Amino acid sequence: MTTTAPPPATAEPAEQPAVEPAAVPRTTLRTLWRRWRWRLLVGLTLLLVGAMVAGIPGNSNGYGPFDPRSGDVDGTRAADQILQRHGVTSRTAATESELVAALRADDTTVVLGRPDQLPHQELARLAALTRGANSRLVLVAPDQPVLNAFTPGISTYYSAIDTTAVPPACTLPEAVNAGAAQLGGQSYDPAARDVGCYPHGSSRLGLVSRTAGTQQVIVVGTEWPFTNAHLDQDGNAALVLGLLGAHHRLVWQTPDLTTGVAPAEQRKSFDELIPDGWNWGALQLFLAALLAVVWRARRLGPVLSERLPAVVRASETTEGRARLYHRANARGHAAETLRRAARRRAAAALGLPHTSGDPDPAALTEAAAARLGRPAADLQQLLYGPAPTDDAALLRLADDLDYMEWQVRQP
Repeated sequence: MTTTAPPPATAEPAEQPAVEPAAVPRTTLRTLWRRWRWRLLVGLTLLLVGAMVAGIPGNSNGYGPFDPRSGDVDGTRAADQILQRHGVTSRTAATESELVAALRADDTTVVLGRPDQLPHQELARLAALTRGANSRLVLVAPDQPVLNAFTPGISTYYSAIDTTAVPPACTLPEAVNAGAAQLGGQSYDPAARDVGCYPHGSSRLGLVSRTAGTQQVIVVGTEWPFTNAHLDQDGNAALVLGLLGAHHRLVWQTPDLTTGVAPAEQRKSFDELIPDGWNWGALQLFLAALLAVVWRARRLGPVLSERLPAVVRASETTEGRARLYHRANARGHAAETLRRAARRRAAAALGLPHTSGDPDPAALTEAAAARLGRPAADLQQLLYGPAPTDDAALLRLADDLDYMEWQVRQP
């Protein structure tokens, strides 16, 4: 029995392995950390240094000059603390109501360290008050309007501050006990009933005292002996303690911060509000940031060619775009794309300018009609006609455009 072998099976074409697109590298936390760790380190360092510099306390703690709470060189905390140790009760007065209460109190010394900063209306109201019995008012470096309000008849003369100690040359007990003191500032020409001390020349005096009953007003030409920096020089301390320690209660004038408008002398620019250490700190941080930029900056090397993950043929791109047009029924858009490409190629073959876009329709149709020997109306319909209504019309349009381009290229 003869056995016939079955015919060999037709070998099926081997399927080509699908080319998978190149894997996109995933961004992980580790990658982000490696990329941003130096930037984060620099930012945290800047924040830490800024917080440390901002935390350095200032010397004055926000208090101004001639303030009994200020420990700066122009503050008066040293004199205030010495007076408190000798039994004097000290407090500050900033608002008008507080100054009114202080001036009306008995057995009280009121120090107006900045009388020229008081508004004119407030100054007039304070001067019109009936001051308390056995009281003393000390005016420090007052200008002429202040003198006219509290001690009319006394004239002031402005002069440069002189730190030379001056003998008192008067019978005022506080000045006699203190001896020579640094009263070289503004000088005054007192009235006949006043007692003047510390002469500046022939008739000008650095300290003037006026007494009316149990009320006394003392005009001092400079704040120099009151300050922390000069209290311990010459007879300054004895003079200040004698002037301010005559009563058991002492009231210091301080700036009124509730009005929202700072006096002209206390208005500071932006640069003055910045602490001294911030300028050097900012410069050092800028240099550190510049060095970090130079260190971590990416240098541009030579241009390198990079292999593409996949090579796509032009025919596949054309087919893919055609499928998208077909799926979206975009025959008008497809026809316009074909016509635009045909117009540009035909214009190049005919020598027409088209660098800025489509060539001129009239020039293109006339040149093509002259080359092909066809009516210009037919070419106008072919190149600029309406969109095809179906797929068959789109195919005919593509064939006609291709044939027209072939004819135009013929010599």
